[in-house]
Amino acid sequence: MLGLHLCSALTLASPPADPRLITTGLRIPGEHYCDQPYVVVHTRGNWLVVMTTGRGVEGEAGQHVIAVRTTDRGHTWSEPVDIEPATGPEASWALPFLTPGGRIYVFYTYNTDNLRSVITDVGPTKRVDTLGDLMFRFSDDGGRSWSAERYRVPVREFECDRTNPYGGKVRFFWQVGKPIAQAGRMYLGLHKVGRLGEGFMCHSEGAVICSDNLLTEPDPNKLHWETLPDGDIGLRAPAGPIADEHNLVPLNDGGLFMTYRTVDGHPCQAYSHDGGHTWSGPEYMTYTPGGRLVKHPRAANFVKKFRNGKYLHWFHNHGGRWYDDRNPAWLLGGVEIDGKLHWSQPEILLYDDDPRVRMSYPDFIEDNGRYYFTETQKEIGRVHVIDRGLLEGVWGERPPRTVAGNGLVAHLTGAEAAAGAGLPAPKLPPLEGRGGFSLELWVRFTDLAAGQALLDGRGPDGKGLALLTTPEEAVAIVLNDGRTECRWRCDRGLLRAGEWHHVVATVDGGPKIITFVVDGVLCDGGEERQFGWGRFSPLLRDANGADTWR
Repeated sequence: MLGLHLCSALTLASPPADPRLITTGLRIPGEHYCDQPYVVVHTRGNWLVVMTTGRGVEGEAGQHVIAVRTTDRGHTWSEPVDIEPATGPEASWALPFLTPGGRIYVFYTYNTDNLRSVITDVGPTKRVDTLGDLMFRFSDDGGRSWSAERYRVPVREFECDRTNPYGGKVRFFWQVGKPIAQAGRMYLGLHKVGRLGEGFMCHSEGAVICSDNLLTEPDPNKLHWETLPDGDIGLRAPAGPIADEHNLVPLNDGGLFMTYRTVDGHPCQAYSHDGGHTWSGPEYMTYTPGGRLVKHPRAANFVKKFRNGKYLHWFHNHGGRWYDDRNPAWLLGGVEIDGKLHWSQPEILLYDDDPRVRMSYPDFIEDNGRYYFTETQKEIGRVHVIDRGLLEGVWGERPPRTVAGNGLVAHLTGAEAAAGAGLPAPKLPPLEGRGGFSLELWVRFTDLAAGQALLDGRGPDGKGLALLTTPEEAVAIVLNDGRTECRWRCDRGLLRAGEWHHVVATVDGGPKIITFVVDGVLCDGGEERQFGWGRFSPLLRDANGADTWR
């Protein structure tokens, strides 16, 4: 039964347009294939976007890198300029870097020997866009033209190179995270591939390319290059064979932080406080040092530091072990404490109405006090504006919300609840119109028997909503519009008899997702489930039912 106090707060939302919907973004021009649209804000106030593109699909012949410019933050664009032409060997995975002097470098993987097939564990493949040499060109006019010559970055051989099918004579690698500057040096994350096979890459580990003079040296032939970490082995996963798509970020204390993906259901994190020569770990990423693990599939997870010294982390918030389920994209806000990053609870940043659509490879842009990000679905790249209120929430900049005056529905004593006192049912917004609501309760149980109704707003026909206890020592929400019924529960075993619990159930009509926050922690499924959040049917119209909630 319920304890002595029940407080239920209701938040309603029915926005005219949802900026989290991916199609509200501004499209970036490319060819048919469009990947990794990354931005530099040039010193003249223009944006330069570089990307990997092609007229076919990912990995087909003709894949190359281009640059486009915008002077109005994505509303209009210049004609694309080839950094490498489609008629040459494959050029892929372009990363831009802006020096203090205004020069823009672009680093990319280049199939130097124009190989047409390579050996894999499952037979030969004609995909040859993840091998060759790390090359760069540069521009001194904001991306309008590029150096006539391409330049090779020497990358030190690791054990995984020597033991690949070619004994290191052919190198397999790629890169996704934009280079960063820290302590006068440029750092670039690179992912070495030991073998290709099932899932394309079946063994990978990370390296870091460092230049101590690129920020100031104008002669590309005089640039210094170093491959880190020290030794013969790169940054690996704690368990699985995959550790790739390493993303670097500078720390406020002068150190470096890195995230990278695995096939273990969690991303990895690593810290370096000696310029990248040695790194912590390997260890899976946590919300706080030594705390709960972050869940994430085989997908890019990127961290960005902003001018205010705070951080954002893009990820997908479930424990998948493959490339699937990159929709929605979630966001964590980070602050640095004693050289370690502490992360907020997740918030949805972006979604598509079709759960099968995948979005990834973001870039975050700070321009004139506003925040933007880019992403790609592999065929469409877009620019989006980030809601400042979302950032204030995940960065902890908003004052804590008090219940009074913010949707307080009622306050019931234990005696009133036991006597069956009800709450006047508010009019809930239509879910089919991307509306949504949150139910917030403080509750204490004298026992945790299943089937107890914390709140029941269903009519005789079952139409409406209810919050019920379940056999898993959890709370479930039931939604019924008279045609369709949906339910989802919080994670198992979070409720304990005799203790106060703060429970928030959110029904988000944008991405059609139900989430639970129990005692300040958003449910992520734990070890029991891949997902802690659940989808409800897009056919569900609303959750209005009885005139009284009991």
